[in-house]
Amino acid sequence: MSDRRSNIIPHIDWFTIGIYLCIVLIGWLNIYSAVYNTTHPGIFDFSQRYGKQFVWIITGFILAFLIMVSDASFFSVFSYPLYGIIVFMDIAVRFIGKDIAGSHSWFKIGQIGIQPAELGIFAINLGLAKYLSNEKKASDEKKIRLVAAAMVLMPMLLVILQNETGVAITYTAFIFVLYREGLSGNILLGGFMLIALFILALVGNKVVLSIVLAGLALLAFLIFTRRKLKDLSKVGAILGLCLVIVFGTNYAFNHLEPHQKKRIQVFLQQNVNNSKEGYNLHQAEIAIGSGSVFGKGYLQGTQAKLNYVPAHATDFIFVTPCEEWGFVGAAFIVILYFILIIRLIFLAERQRSPFSRIYGYGVASIFFIHVAVNVGMNLGLMPVIGIPLPFISYGGSSFWAFTLLMFIFLRLDADRLQILR
Repeated sequence: MSDRRSNIIPHIDWFTIGIYLCIVLIGWLNIYSAVYNTTHPGIFDFSQRYGKQFVWIITGFILAFLIMVSDASFFSVFSYPLYGIIVFMDIAVRFIGKDIAGSHSWFKIGQIGIQPAELGIFAINLGLAKYLSNEKKASDEKKIRLVAAAMVLMPMLLVILQNETGVAITYTAFIFVLYREGLSGNILLGGFMLIALFILALVGNKVVLSIVLAGLALLAFLIFTRRKLKDLSKVGAILGLCLVIVFGTNYAFNHLEPHQKKRIQVFLQQNVNNSKEGYNLHQAEIAIGSGSVFGKGYLQGTQAKLNYVPAHATDFIFVTPCEEWGFVGAAFIVILYFILIIRLIFLAERQRSPFSRIYGYGVASIFFIHVAVNVGMNLGLMPVIGIPLPFISYGGSSFWAFTLLMFIFLRLDADRLQILR
């Protein structure tokens, strides 16, 4: 081992690793509780999900160790090749992949399933960080934005073609990275406003919305009357886009897949049958509500164990601590994630290398999107789109992906006093 690698131990952020280990332990214990089987009570029973998850955890720890003893410059030098490999795998899985739960996004190797859409997000983050850290000319700002957007949108579209819309939505996390690197806050705000307009168009009166938009356009016209004509053209373009969304929403909604339409209707509480399309969320809400303040006690939950809550070890794993640990336990988990994300942002800001900083913001953004959406959909605040809760949901691909994502950054951070390039 070189001196450079042997001297990183004092610079490793052990606080972040401690949070990681704490969340991993919570996840494993909750998977055990969620699928607890009295005929197979041993937590190391490898025929059960908690036993299999233990294997994923140990192999994840090995990956983390290998990353920490590797040369940090490897991740910068091989960013583009890793990005290319993941894009190739996303294409290949369409032809030689297997269908699991309606998604054609898995490679099966014996009993092991690997999902490149989840596993490869670290490589997309590396590729984006490499590109943005190399392109610094202000005159090429538009080109940089377009290329960066294409680097995210290309694998995102490939994932959508695999019928993994939920995973694809998490790729929007990179918008926060672009914002940190100079993307106008108006674009970020505009994106949120368009999403809100789409929702309002589904539930509101289109004539009323059109009148409101016309009023806003008139107000904008009065504000910009003393400015250049191109400002007025922007107002017109934005108004036109809003009207297209208002009157095109139903058309777009009617051309979604049936399960996608049902998820949106459940989220908006439109014509929901709690015994059919609304069953998952309804049962999750019952389980969460039954936990009250302090919960029923570990291994004492009933909604998940008796399979009232579907996907109770994966997408709806958050239901288990809510039911068994109550509000206090669930809040503790959310606080742990909050500390982890804030810590990652702090580490990103202290980087000397633009590559490391950009990659670090990507890690924090990806964790934020996963936690916000997963917890939100368990509470009925977000549509059910099926994404894992980092380090807690059952699954090897997701556990490896989040471990790779975070420990690559921790390795870069440990080497921050060195010149990477």
